[in-house]
Amino acid sequence: MNYFVYILRCADDTLYTGITTDIDRRVGEHNGTGSLGAKYTRVRRPVVVVYTAQFSNRSEASREEARIKKMTREGKEAFISDSE
Repeated sequence: MNYFVYILRCADDTLYTGITTDIDRRVGEHNGTGSLGAKYTRVRRPVVVVYTAQFSNRSEASREEARIKKMTREGKEAFISDSE
């Protein structure tokens, strides 16, 4: 099973980082499809995917998610720009 780390840009221009096995489903949840979106994104809709990376196992994806979450906003913006 593949895992994805993703960064969303919220309507208020903040960034949200997460992990999932299905990007399309998870972004739909963040944007209001069902009741499983994160509390953080619920009041910051709509959200748009600005970065994704695929990993072969959850452990690697979780490490990358943690690394990104430790970045400053400026660091995340540079990281997103570098990956485009």
